[in-house]
Amino acid sequence: MERIELQPGYSISSVIKGGWHLAGGHGSIAEEQALEDMRHFVNAGITTFDCADIYTGVEELIGTFIKKYHSEFRAGDLPPIQIHTKYVPDYSALATLTKEQTTAIIDRSLKRLGVEQLDLVQFAWWDYQFPKYLETAVHLSELQKSGKIRLLGITNFDTQRIQEMLDAGVDIAANQVQYSVLDQRVETDMTPLARKNNIPYLCYGTVAGGFLSDRYLGAPDPIQPYENRSLTKYRLIIDEFGGYKLFQQALQMLREIANKYEVGITEVACKYILQKPMVGGVIVGARNRKHLESLQKLAKFHLDSGDLSKIGTIVSQSKGPNGPFYDLERDKTGKHGAIMKYNLNED
Repeated sequence: MERIELQPGYSISSVIKGGWHLAGGHGSIAEEQALEDMRHFVNAGITTFDCADIYTGVEELIGTFIKKYHSEFRAGDLPPIQIHTKYVPDYSALATLTKEQTTAIIDRSLKRLGVEQLDLVQFAWWDYQFPKYLETAVHLSELQKSGKIRLLGITNFDTQRIQEMLDAGVDIAANQVQYSVLDQRVETDMTPLARKNNIPYLCYGTVAGGFLSDRYLGAPDPIQPYENRSLTKYRLIIDEFGGYKLFQQALQMLREIANKYEVGITEVACKYILQKPMVGGVIVGARNRKHLESLQKLAKFHLDSGDLSKIGTIVSQSKGPNGPFYDLERDKTGKHGAIMKYNLNED
């Protein structure tokens, strides 16, 4: 598996094992099987894990994995892993959030994971009408300087707020964004900022919750209720993109490119984003090891200019999503915001 030096002295696997699929809303999880699957991913070179304080049970599960295989890590039988978590304050706390409350959540993540320092904490904020996001970013920066956090990242902020944090002296090591064939909002004004300040993207939604796969090529539009929360979220993105018919045209074009390299639609969708400027990695919510073989193929092919042109032709026909990054999802009254769960850090 290819690796990238995200920041000086800190490297990650270019494919990151996502954790949202191991949280509530995605079906039952067999713990022992999940732990064994994690071991197989690490052995295959996918050593970087993405989780969050609000992904129910996931920090604890990764902490159990670290503890269970401690001797193998220590002996070098398993390579070192990198754990990227998030700090997502509850909506109900945004108006009055204190440094003490932030510290308590960071301390809880340290305890859940069973580590002395968090590799990367990605900070999120639900609503800009509560201006404490800047103060909270500074608090996280202070926790970083105290040694509890190695690198500080962000997720789902727009360009204006990122610049405000940079101006306040916050050192941002990475930016987790939604980025795919179906959603390229970050290219409008965020990528120039990323280049200027060396803030690589860690990309989620790259396979649109599984929609960008051979499973959906030629398949009828799925009927609600969907199997899980990911499909609910990304079916809305398909609507923004231009609807299910244009989505099917995109899948057909991706299949033609996939045939050329003897891979799947999912691998082409991932490679397309991995070849974008400032992309450090793609986060793939692979629930189990059956996805490993296909993910390992990502290191064995490279999309050429003709491939990129074909994808660009389809993307140019899309209607959206439009506006600043994450603006649609930030509207609690809109269809994207209405499916969010806003207070998952409550005890």
